[in-house]
Amino acid sequence: MGSYIPSTAAERQEMLEAIGCKSIDELYAQVPAEMKVERLDLPEGKSELEVRRILEGIASKNTVFPSVFRGAGAYRHYIPSIVKSVTSKETFLTAYTPYQAEISQGVLQSIFEYQTMICALTGMDTSNASVYDGASAAAEAVAMCRDRKRNTVLVSAAAHPMVLQTIETYCFGNGMEVKTVPMKNGFTDQEALGALLDDTVACFYLQQPNYYGRIESAADMGEAVHGCGGKFIMGVNPIAMAVLKTPGECGADIAVGEGQPLGLPLSFGGPYLGFMAAKSAMARKLPGRIVGETADHDGRRAYVLTLQAREQHIRREKASSNVCSNQALCAMTAAVYLAAMGAKGLRQAAEGCMAHARYAAERICSVPGFDMVYPGPYFHEFVTTCPVKPERLLEGLALRGILGGLPVESGILWCATEMNTRQEIDALEAAIREVC
Repeated sequence: MGSYIPSTAAERQEMLEAIGCKSIDELYAQVPAEMKVERLDLPEGKSELEVRRILEGIASKNTVFPSVFRGAGAYRHYIPSIVKSVTSKETFLTAYTPYQAEISQGVLQSIFEYQTMICALTGMDTSNASVYDGASAAAEAVAMCRDRKRNTVLVSAAAHPMVLQTIETYCFGNGMEVKTVPMKNGFTDQEALGALLDDTVACFYLQQPNYYGRIESAADMGEAVHGCGGKFIMGVNPIAMAVLKTPGECGADIAVGEGQPLGLPLSFGGPYLGFMAAKSAMARKLPGRIVGETADHDGRRAYVLTLQAREQHIRREKASSNVCSNQALCAMTAAVYLAAMGAKGLRQAAEGCMAHARYAAERICSVPGFDMVYPGPYFHEFVTTCPVKPERLLEGLALRGILGGLPVESGILWCATEMNTRQEIDALEAAIREVC
């Protein structure tokens, strides 16, 4: 970013005179004296070199693992150099939000391109300009389906626990009832889903792949939900969409997900990106911003904010959501990543994830006491048993520079992406044998 230079004393005095004040004290004359502080007790300023050394000392306390085998919602993927090169330009990095659309054409076009790519990735008709993260996108999608006669939300027990908690928080506030569809052998129990479906169900949320890495029979469950008049919401991994059926192909009404895999580094948990897309029938219920393409007075292509169903633009009681912002820079990062990778590159990344995950599962399960908990198809995550306490194993791996999987009730949830080399996976197997 460009350097920030504070105004000089002479400039501040000029501004005071322009508004009819002689001093700063006169400007704040209405503030009670007991609320004013004469001087802040701050240490003396430091040079840039000193500040850098202090911050580097603080940063050195972080453990940055060279080898990562954990996912569970946030994933390490290769990010082409061009992504940061483009998005770090000041014109993009400092742009916040297009309140004055007529002078924000560049920002609006970047959002429009992002929306177009999300629609292509999910097989849906319309996308918004993004929301805060994948969990809030899922909860906002549930809110879109609320109806006076339908007030029950069904959520798969195989969904990410944090997504379920976020949906429950939203529904607690708007009065919707949340029911969890049980899991069976690592899948959503379709028989249990059928028993819960009735004319009070507003929607059903399914994660694909699910939290345990399994590939769900999404189309069948979507058909069952539509049969009772409910809406079908799919939460998807965007990289997996290069090889799996899209939500559009599975009959979903709304597709949501965490956009972090699309060019955003792990960054200790954020900022991330929630993407949302829907079929045209539900476009007017999408929360937040939507950018549309139109023509100006001279017939030239132009971009505008459209279908603004948020409370900043319409009466609150008619607003579909109180979300009034979007992750513009993160969304642009996703668009640049998708443009750089292209359809072929994205598929290569997805195939790399699958190949490395299968090799990792094979090597881990070659160690006595480790077996697949849920055999069958998976994308890049899988659960294994563990013959020792998972915490002990993971601590041992951490001492060897490896971030292992995540402990879950049935064992350990492992993840491998295109970033995990064969040598890394072999080293993981050797480390597991040593610890166990």
